Amino acid sequence: MATVRRIKLGSQGLEVSAQGLGCMSMSAFYGPPKPEPDMINLIHHAVNSGITFLDTSDIYGPFTNEILLGKALKGGIREKVQLATKFGAKFDENGKMVVVGHPKYVREACEASLKRLGVDCIDLYYQHRIDKNIPVEVTVGELKKLVEEGKIKYIGLSEASASTIRRAHAVHPITAVQLEWSLWARDVEDDIIPTCRELGIGIVAYSPLGRGFISSGPKLLDTLSNDDYRKV
Repeated sequence: MATVRRIKLGSQGLEVSAQGLGCMSMSAFYGPPKPEPDMINLIHHAVNSGITFLDTSDIYGPFTNEILLGKALKGGIREKVQLATKFGAKFDENGKMVVVGHPKYVREACEASLKRLGVDCIDLYYQHRIDKNIPVEVTVGELKKLVEEGKIKYIGLSEASASTIRRAHAVHPITAVQLEWSLWARDVEDDIIPTCRELGIGIVAYSPLGRGFISSGPKLLDTLSNDDYRKV
């Protein structure tokens, strides 16, 4: 079996598999939820193959993907993986996605994710989207407290601008920035990638195969269910 190489993600000490497993589509957005036993087997197969960097979020489901991961992490799997989840994007009572970065919410979201995942500490905790109504310094200040309390190990940002990354990093070192980066998503190369490299921040590229289009081509559209958001 091929071995997946290990890399340092950022400059704060986090080591992960060079290839990660994004778990979103197991539970949400890319068609209906997949059978839970199959997804748990898939996660275990990935870990046994050396892919130990697992990525989820509280909005995936919502919540159901974290619950799925929690089940998959039982039986000694937790000790083998680097677990990343996210907060800050949620659905309001009307089903509309909103972004929240208030310190009280940061703490509540973290406590809820810890419970759903069944863990004592999250390895990498991302702000999923930036709340434009709350200074990022305030949000990261609360994340810093969670690091000090041992509830999270490293802080990440997702879909943040270069200036926001700099401001956040000044409050507490940012370990990783997650963003869409592929052959068809190259705009991040202008400012964000150079900023991360300058500051020693790791880059986690999601949808490296263009959400399936680069690997499958236009025929992918013919296979998508009506509730797959890629059709929108």
